[in-house]
Amino acid sequence: MRISARNQIKGTVVEVTKGATTSHVRVDIGNGTIVTSAITNEAVDDLGIKVQGQVFVVIKASDVMIAVD
Repeated sequence: MRISARNQIKGTVVEVTKGATTSHVRVDIGNGTIVTSAITNEAVDDLGIKVQGQVFVVIKASDVMIAVD
């Protein structure tokens, strides 16, 4: 895989929840840290995403904000 995004994190799919058109894919990126992505059901099927599968989480954002309480 070659992609211009620099924020690529390998992880394991822990849950796929399909809705009418969109799926929520939960990925464990280590130490129990979960990242959730909303992608189309078609993308889940085309990519063969399944629980326990290995995937890359690719984060591409124009802004990253930090907040403290």
